[in-house]
Amino acid sequence: MFKAFLIKYGEIGIKGKNRYLFEDALVKQIRHALKRIDGEFAVHKEQGRIFVDCLGIYDFEETVDALTKVFGIVGICPVVQIEDGGFDALAETVIDYMAQVYPDCRQTFKVNARRSRKNYPMNSMEINCALGERLLEAFPEMKVDVHKPDILLNVEIREKIYIYSRIIPGPGGMPVGTNGKAMLLLSGGIDSPVAGYMIAKRGVKIDAVYFHAPPYTSERARQKVIDLAKIVARYSGPINLHIVNFTDIQLYIYDKCPHEELTIIMRRYMMKIAQRIGSETGCLGLITGESIGQVASQTIQSLAATNEVCTMPVFRPVIAFDKQDIVDIAQKIDTYETSIQPYEDCCTIFVAKHPVTKPNINIIKRSEKNLEEKIEEMIETAVSTAEAVWVEA
Repeated sequence: MFKAFLIKYGEIGIKGKNRYLFEDALVKQIRHALKRIDGEFAVHKEQGRIFVDCLGIYDFEETVDALTKVFGIVGICPVVQIEDGGFDALAETVIDYMAQVYPDCRQTFKVNARRSRKNYPMNSMEINCALGERLLEAFPEMKVDVHKPDILLNVEIREKIYIYSRIIPGPGGMPVGTNGKAMLLLSGGIDSPVAGYMIAKRGVKIDAVYFHAPPYTSERARQKVIDLAKIVARYSGPINLHIVNFTDIQLYIYDKCPHEELTIIMRRYMMKIAQRIGSETGCLGLITGESIGQVASQTIQSLAATNEVCTMPVFRPVIAFDKQDIVDIAQKIDTYETSIQPYEDCCTIFVAKHPVTKPNINIIKRSEKNLEEKIEEMIETAVSTAEAVWVEA
């Protein structure tokens, strides 16, 4: 029945003279998302609207699922489109549409016509009244309610005529790639995939870095992170995942620094390495899944200590979220079940029994002097030997 979808967007509509750039980016992302499914589609713009035409046989549910993962879309409207064959033909199509989509035909309704093509012989109000009359004749048990109808029947008169009443919610946000690129510190936990999803929703293209510590972390832990990146990539588009061997640095810190400061110092060097890789790949910021007070390394004092090594801005989209808030999003985007698989990451291997929760930056820097002999060379090795994995959904 439905051979096209009308795509509704939100914030893009207020972008003024630059709106076409955001529309073009959204069209590009829609085309990319539809490449993953069977079927042939044509995506095009028309007078402030974006349409997806379905050319031939396609799977409705699969297509809608792909579109609900494209940031920038706020609504997906399955439409019936017809050529202009006069009002009687339009009325017959509308009656047939209502009979198929709402077979019990007992709801209240309102007709909302929009006439973009001004040479159509009836104006919008006349179309509303005439179609409403035909529907009441066809379905006597239906009633008109212009304030809170059960069914809002939209009829758009353009070069073709589009009929729709259902709006499937999209994810909102901005098209990926319209707001630069940032580097996500991706672990195997619950929080960082959610953070990446949330920043991507604001139009930011994502690269990612994962700190691997063999043999203390297994190949299965590594694969778990790749699997998480694949899930996030359903929304963000392909992710260039940099896998950094962190074992030697971690052991060096463990050997040379006070154990209660291990987590903070390790985190500081992760941020340094992520920033180094990010600067080489065109990233303009770092992304982490830190939430205030969730663990010892995420107190205000600890966050200040890790921030101190960065010149890039650090984006922490879940900073004020309760754990359950983060879990709810993880479940919505399907990362939760993968995140809770019991494979250790390098952040959980060398954890002190009593980690410092209010680190003093001056004391931390003094401890880091113990690393001066080898640390820069080790960082250089870690960056130069990082494995880049191209991850697609």
